[in-house]
Amino acid sequence: MKLGEITNYLESIAPLNYQEDYDNSGLIVGDPNMEIRAALVALDCVEKIVDEAISTGCNLIITHHPIVFKGLKKLNGKNYVERVVLKAIKNNIALYAIHTNLDSIHTGVNARICERLGLTGTKVLSPKAGLLKKLVTYCPQAQAEQLRSALFYAGAGNIGNYSECSFNADGFGTFKGNEESDPFVGERGIRHREAEVRIEMVYPTQAERKILVALFENHPYEEVAYDIYKLENKHQLVGSGMVGWLEYDMDGYDFLHLVKDRMQARVVRHTEVMNKRIKKVAVCGGSGSFLLREAIAAGADAFITADFKYHEFFDAEEKLIIADIGHFETEQFTSNLLLEIIQKKFTNFAIRLTEQNTNPINYLF
Repeated sequence: MKLGEITNYLESIAPLNYQEDYDNSGLIVGDPNMEIRAALVALDCVEKIVDEAISTGCNLIITHHPIVFKGLKKLNGKNYVERVVLKAIKNNIALYAIHTNLDSIHTGVNARICERLGLTGTKVLSPKAGLLKKLVTYCPQAQAEQLRSALFYAGAGNIGNYSECSFNADGFGTFKGNEESDPFVGERGIRHREAEVRIEMVYPTQAERKILVALFENHPYEEVAYDIYKLENKHQLVGSGMVGWLEYDMDGYDFLHLVKDRMQARVVRHTEVMNKRIKKVAVCGGSGSFLLREAIAAGADAFITADFKYHEFFDAEEKLIIADIGHFETEQFTSNLLLEIIQKKFTNFAIRLTEQNTNPINYLF
């Protein structure tokens, strides 16, 4: 199988434009045209992961965390990042990372945490803006249905759980072609009036090229009139963190024990356990302190995440319980998620989970 087939599929699930500005998701090492024999999935790409790929015959490593976050100015093996990249290149192993773009989708990392905690009625905690645009075009009434169908097929008109969404208004357009024109209706040099439909559709920015191709290939006019608007609407299925509900409300300490057990956390750092029941819970895989205000605003009784600093615990102000269970612990089930995503599409592809524990943090009890 070509590497590009795998990466294109992953990016159809978690588009690269969903990642945060600081991130480096995507193909880090490798040629999209290279043949992939087998893939190894892990949370982190460190030297022992590359060694495992070599020993198991895998020439693709898919990880959540990118091995390269910042630009590399030299490749001389001075640090573990350079050594990993050098060893991968030397052994013709491709490296691919799917990080904050996988965090951002509503079926991604945070959804897996919610599943393990048994949360229902989940939704994205902090939806992203700037991911949607609107196409407006004008088409003769007789050809409007064909054009709508083509645009839907190309990816336009999806809003939340609904597809094939459009707004249509009847009107008329006028035009006069010059001597070089070849009008679909009317005659050169004569102003023509045509009954038309104004068609409006929302679409994700990453689908724009495909949608415009569909527009030009299926619109009957020689010159297609269309407008594109950038929307400030937030994409309700894409963003940071998630929030949902426990089946039953719980005592604070009982809830923390549930979290420790379900998330297989060795340590739970938490704020004061207040005299209130826990029912609504916010989560964020990895470093989630930036979402504390959103969790409080959402009315969460508890916020499960990692990497809170000492003074940030004070910011809870007894409005909820912060439970910091560790960065690795919040994301350790991401590898299983990736395995399931890939196996669902490529049922006969050789893919395996790492047998290595890449958590760099150890605990002394």
